[in-house]
Amino acid sequence: MTGYGSAFEKWRAAAPDWNAYTRHAFVAGLQDGSLPRDAFLHYLKQDYIFLMHFSRAWGLAIAKAATLAEMQSACATVHALLHHEMALHTEICAAAGIDKDTLEATVERAENMAYTRFVLEAGYSGDFLDLLAALAPCVLGYGEIGARLASSGYSDTYSDWIGTYGGDEYQEVCKETGQLIENALRHRLGAEYTLSPRFSQLGETFAKATTLEVGFWDMGLDP
Repeated sequence: MTGYGSAFEKWRAAAPDWNAYTRHAFVAGLQDGSLPRDAFLHYLKQDYIFLMHFSRAWGLAIAKAATLAEMQSACATVHALLHHEMALHTEICAAAGIDKDTLEATVERAENMAYTRFVLEAGYSGDFLDLLAALAPCVLGYGEIGARLASSGYSDTYSDWIGTYGGDEYQEVCKETGQLIENALRHRLGAEYTLSPRFSQLGETFAKATTLEVGFWDMGLDP
């Protein structure tokens, strides 16, 4: 159990590519330090662009929200992405001689574009629940990966990345996101939300986003 809520656990268990995502060769390379540095920096540059779109998607969640609490939660996530998570990318890349202008000029790869546009489209064409289901694999998957790597031993090579996603601050974000999903489902579908056909449909969105995460890692291995 991850501690990110029962809805996430059910979606996670039903996503065929979840293990392919969270136990990808890229992730294994982060843990043992065998991931080539050029692949890691390539991934960070693409992920920097990804996070800009991801922040827009969470901004859209504010507009799609039904309650003040939902708006506040989405707003806090946007702040964490723009002021903390993206700062990690900027700092690591700067140490490697890649400045912020170069980061922002990164040419977006097709795999990146496919994933970010899928998430944004889920929000544009759907409602708050559709958007959360598309956003959840990234937020909570990175939390699961970070927690597992942090607790099972890892090389110092990528300890900054592992320390960020396995650290208390990011783990708290994951728990809050999981609770946001739980509350949103109960508010819209009722206490027995798992019995609603809508819950299964949302699970399909979650599974598709998970598959796109696998493609993102694949891209990371191909700088």
